[in-house]
Amino acid sequence: MCLAVPALVKSIDGLEAEVDLGGVTRRTSLMLAPEAKVGDYVLLHAGYAISVLDQGEAEETLSILREMARATADGGA
Repeated sequence: MCLAVPALVKSIDGLEAEVDLGGVTRRTSLMLAPEAKVGDYVLLHAGYAISVLDQGEAEETLSILREMARATADGGA
């Protein structure tokens, strides 16, 4: 199973960006989403930003992922 997750673009240098994934910073390629700007949320998969997301959609997805993590940690999944 593959999973793409929302990440917040913190800085851009050419076609590479520094993104924040829940407090973890990493470099990613913007080759597939060159329209991304600082402050945008991107859908991150295998080191590539594959699309730009609406902020509301990104925050909703992150909330669902946090709920799933809590349920798993509590033994509820």
